[in-house]
Amino acid sequence: MVSRVLYKTGLVGLVLGSLLITAGCRQDMHDQPKFKPLRANDFFPDDRSARPLVTGVVARGTLQDDAHLFTGRVNDEFVTTFPFPITQDVILRGQERYNIYCSPCHGGLGDGEGMIVQRGLKHPPSYHIDRLREAPVGYFFNVITNGFGAMFDYADRIPVRDRWAIISYIRALQLSQNAKIDDVPAEARQQLDGTH
Repeated sequence: MVSRVLYKTGLVGLVLGSLLITAGCRQDMHDQPKFKPLRANDFFPDDRSARPLVTGVVARGTLQDDAHLFTGRVNDEFVTTFPFPITQDVILRGQERYNIYCSPCHGGLGDGEGMIVQRGLKHPPSYHIDRLREAPVGYFFNVITNGFGAMFDYADRIPVRDRWAIISYIRALQLSQNAKIDDVPAEARQQLDGTH
């Protein structure tokens, strides 16, 4: 019995002693040589620890050398064409993104009657007014990217290709709300009339 108590006491003492020795071994990682951001350092001639980027350096994946795609402008003018082919998949993607990001304000039909208007907030313009029906697609890209009036920018929320997809869907909305029977191809017009 006494030997068991001595054994346990010795074991506890050994564990406590090990912990004390381990605590005494200090890893001085916090004292390692390093440059602290934005602090002066006399190692470099300009006394700055933060080094400037090499001229012309571009972060991986952010070159953005296609002005048409990334700005909606060419020669400082809004573009009138899309930077890539518009397919049914692009328009469907645009519809999905539009319903997420745009319809709360602009409404499901693009008429400016979204839920926020019903809650008493500012009424955005309808996409079906002449000014916006005639606006180049680059204008819409610029507004989505940079914001306009009460609308904040979506550059950090909506990827570039999705912004163009949304614009393709806005154009489809505009066409759907302002179409005339003459806009419908003859074959499809027969189906609408019920004659074959």
